[in-house]
Amino acid sequence: MARTKKRGGLSSEVANALSLLSSSGLSLFTLRDFASAIGSGSQRPSKLLHELQRSGWVARVAREKYLVVPLEAGPDSVWTEDALVVVGHLAEPSAIAYWTACHYWNWTEQPPRTVFAQTTRRVWRSAGQALGVAYRLVRVTPRKFFGVVQRTSSRGAFPITDREKTLVDALDRPDLCGGIRQVAEMLPVAEPVSWDTVDRYLDKTGSGAIYKRLGLLVETLGSRLTVSRRTRRLEAWRSKLTGGIAPLEPAGAAAGPVNGRWRVRLNVGGVIPEVAAR
Repeated sequence: MARTKKRGGLSSEVANALSLLSSSGLSLFTLRDFASAIGSGSQRPSKLLHELQRSGWVARVAREKYLVVPLEAGPDSVWTEDALVVVGHLAEPSAIAYWTACHYWNWTEQPPRTVFAQTTRRVWRSAGQALGVAYRLVRVTPRKFFGVVQRTSSRGAFPITDREKTLVDALDRPDLCGGIRQVAEMLPVAEPVSWDTVDRYLDKTGSGAIYKRLGLLVETLGSRLTVSRRTRRLEAWRSKLTGGIAPLEPAGAAAGPVNGRWRVRLNVGGVIPEVAAR
């Protein structure tokens, strides 16, 4: 929910420009978009945008990114904007990811307080608020940015990691998905996923720690988690283990028993039974 100052009137020139932007699917627009819509005969577009922002007709959501406040907001400019659509425009390329994607795919009923997205670009600011919604942009290397699909809402389209990439990301950065306990609870309901696609994504990501955490969790969860060709797949994952010990919880302490089979340090309790540390 966001609230701005009570809106004043608009000149026909400015009203036409905002209408043009909205009808062109540009409810989120740049200064250049606005300058093109308003025409060259007008006063400075940046000054007009500043006045429109002060009067509640547009909202600034990022550097040189603005949103046309919808008419249904009413004269007091109160509205709820689809956070997924807005955050998807804060960096390009970007995709909704991590805990937000887990919630979108119905793997958890607990909505995150922050909208997470990943991008390959250096961003203006990695965390903050857009229209009253907290967001966090996580920069990843280009080789980790893939598995993105387009979805739509009442406000427009937005990119989001698909189920398989969301699963891989959750094991790579459990700290961005509510922690490893939350990830372990989500795995049994993280269906339908294509495990062949998961394997391709694991190879593409190239992280030994993900193989270690996934293998340990799959073995520990047992029949609670349906994995096609389980035995063969587990052995294939073990053949790709890297040297060293990976923490079960990356953000946890560097202490705890070690599971030698999967080379994972059990540095957080309540996830893996003690017998799994043998």
